[in-house]
Amino acid sequence: MELRDLLAALDAGETITGDSPPHGVMHATSQEALRITGELNGGYNEPERVRALLAALTGKPVDETVTVFPPFAADFGKSITLGSRIFINSGCRFQDQGGITIGDDCLIGHNVVIATLNHDLAPSHRADMHPAPVVIGRNVWIGANATILPGVTIGEDAVIGAASVVTKDVPAGAIVVGSPARFVRSVPE
Repeated sequence: MELRDLLAALDAGETITGDSPPHGVMHATSQEALRITGELNGGYNEPERVRALLAALTGKPVDETVTVFPPFAADFGKSITLGSRIFINSGCRFQDQGGITIGDDCLIGHNVVIATLNHDLAPSHRADMHPAPVVIGRNVWIGANATILPGVTIGEDAVIGAASVVTKDVPAGAIVVGSPARFVRSVPE
């Protein structure tokens, strides 16, 4: 099995069984991600170098308008898609095997966690992983220390309050807060 086969399985939402060939490819790809993020976080890098390392991590071009303040962690990398004019503040951690898409003009606060995998609930299958993508629409602001859980879509212009835990989809233009995050009002026009 090769990376492209694993990516196809992840994109299809297939369960990745512990100790299977896809799991082995996932682990090897994670080692590459750790090496790249280690270089990213090992000292000061000019913004252009940060973007080059992000491009190596994701395997995709990164727009010159993207800004990331390290430290930044991704434990896979190849399933991250970044739009333009994105700001990702320091301390963010992305578990991206299931896919993370961040739209244009997004602001991601300090220490945000985005997770895209769940382990199986059955103890006999706990090592099995179930991928589910996170999609963040255009112009979303995610406050510091928020956690976005697998399978969540956040609509454009939404605001996620600091320290919120987002367990379900957020409509466009909504402001959500809390754990679990709940709607409090719409963004002003």
